[in-house]
Amino acid sequence: MNTNSKANRLINSTSPYLLQHAYNPVDWFEWGMEALAKAKQEDKPILVSIGYSSCHWCHVMERECFEKEAIAQIMNELFVCIKVDREERPDVDQIYMDSVQAMGINGGWPLNVFLTPDQRPFYGGTYFPPSNWVQILKSIHQAYTSRRSEVEESAESLAHHLSQSDTQRFKQKAADEDLNLSLENIYKKLEGRFDRTWGGLDKAPKFVMPSIWLWLLRYHHITKNKAALHQVLLTLRKVAMGGIYDQVGGGFARYSVDGEWFAPHFEKMLYDNAQLLSLYAEAFALTKDEEFRIVINETFEWLQREMTHASGGFYSALDADSEGVEGKFYIWNNADLKSLLGKDADLLINYYSCTDTGNWEHGHNILFRTQYEDEFLKTNSLKKDEWSKVLSNAKKILLQERAKRIRPGLDDKIITSWNALMICGLVDCYKALGDEKFLEAALKNMHFIKKELLVENRLLRSYKDKPSSIKAFLDDYAYVILANVKLYQVTFDEQWLELASALTEKTIQYFFDQEDGYFHFTANDSEKLIASKKEIFDNVIPSSNSVMAIALFHLGTLTENEEWIKMSTSMVDSLSHLIKAEPNYTTNWAIAFTEIKKGMAEVAFVGEKVGMLKKEFHKHFQPFALTMGTEEKSSLPLLKDKYAIDNKSTVFVCFDKACKAPVHKIEDAILQLN
Repeated sequence: MNTNSKANRLINSTSPYLLQHAYNPVDWFEWGMEALAKAKQEDKPILVSIGYSSCHWCHVMERECFEKEAIAQIMNELFVCIKVDREERPDVDQIYMDSVQAMGINGGWPLNVFLTPDQRPFYGGTYFPPSNWVQILKSIHQAYTSRRSEVEESAESLAHHLSQSDTQRFKQKAADEDLNLSLENIYKKLEGRFDRTWGGLDKAPKFVMPSIWLWLLRYHHITKNKAALHQVLLTLRKVAMGGIYDQVGGGFARYSVDGEWFAPHFEKMLYDNAQLLSLYAEAFALTKDEEFRIVINETFEWLQREMTHASGGFYSALDADSEGVEGKFYIWNNADLKSLLGKDADLLINYYSCTDTGNWEHGHNILFRTQYEDEFLKTNSLKKDEWSKVLSNAKKILLQERAKRIRPGLDDKIITSWNALMICGLVDCYKALGDEKFLEAALKNMHFIKKELLVENRLLRSYKDKPSSIKAFLDDYAYVILANVKLYQVTFDEQWLELASALTEKTIQYFFDQEDGYFHFTANDSEKLIASKKEIFDNVIPSSNSVMAIALFHLGTLTENEEWIKMSTSMVDSLSHLIKAEPNYTTNWAIAFTEIKKGMAEVAFVGEKVGMLKKEFHKHFQPFALTMGTEEKSSLPLLKDKYAIDNKSTVFVCFDKACKAPVHKIEDAILQLN
């Protein structure tokens, strides 16, 4: 960023990404009426350039192109230039990413798309080096001025493509099929892509894709398929050993560039870490593997140390780069390790697979492990307790030393949906580990959302120093509803169910399409774009419709709202063929499908000591149980006529509102569930 030049109008933005471009000589606009009106008035094509603050190639293109006076002059003269933060405006990003992919171009960021003045795209791409970029700008201008009819034809064709509804294309009437057979079909489709050596899926670059492994844990719970569980645990262990996991400070990078989880793309995103906390928590509840507990605690410490606003909100992302070099903050050379770690250095250098010449670039090492802990202890004749102290001390020393370095850039905007997703992760950690720190952080965050991002039961998208003016999208509502449902189940505080219910009513009012039974991504009272998208496919973040389906089903079950249960069931049924045919892109839908077809138990706790019983229950992996409870009286239908028996706290395990014999011990309740 060139701070010597005059600021452009992005200086007033709430987006850290747009603020990074506030001193470019490009005459940038934010997306909005001012820019769109100017394009129409001057009959100029629009250049929409989309990225996000921790995007490496976005920074590169800024340095090479947008900071250059000569290039900026061409852009300003020939186009109306709009900068978009994809995290703040996912609605705009979705439309123009879809259009570029329809052109046969691989999507990615930075995303640069050329539009007619009425917002219809006609050409686009991702990163362009400076010479190519200048040529593209001139060619687009030439085409727009001298071959306008061709441009209009291309724009019309793409606008037609964008107007087509994914739900209409993919919906089908559900066919009756045995649940076990359906689960087996989904499993076989996933199994064919397993990497049986390194875990995860057999591809590079390698994303963890948490929803796949969360579904497999549920599949194993029903079928007891050992191979499925083995693949989940192999994946989690290999990821925890890899460079994708920050071995010193906790937290996960977005993906590894190789197939072995070794070299990460070093940026850390809140949404990845939120989902991975849920995944490691569920795996810990099932296995009690101590390494999973360590990963959870270290990642939580990273969240608190580097990603938490004083009022409890969570920041969005950490950049991959520091001082213009990718990963510089995280890498080590052996000389530094030896000087810092003293007598233990050689052991730790061996443990983290470091070499004098470096296992990565320019003599540097990425810390990663090639041996499982037990193997390493055996090979080096070490006792577990003794080694734990050495390792813990080494991490403290390296973390303190690393804190002296220039930090990667922080995207300190607070996104509603990602924060709610992290609440879900923290609640899952609280359930599995029972440590109050997770619940305290989750509650503080929800209070932040209520105070700063909720106005008359309508959510806003984000916060940076102040709430943004951008209305929330479907993912924001879906995750905040789900987070409230999860908070209720661990606190039995009915204010969270009341808030979830109020938000659900608003979501149906403003987002639901009565004709096809799914939810638009944008509210019906938002500004009109050239298309209204419905998110269907699960990606690194599950689709907002699949999250909404789960939220409706859970909330409908807890409150006995049959309309919401029916709505959720209909959404899942109409895509069940797709869930079975393409589970790699629908695994969160597969979780919803499995829950609805198997049914969720309602586990009710009644009596004076329900808090202790509930906490004990939640330490068990029971993915098909929703919990509710009260010490005295409750307005919830399922709790109305339930009382403590023999003056002892009592547990009622119910299926579809029919309850088994009341019990007083958690092990008896677990037996009834199983």
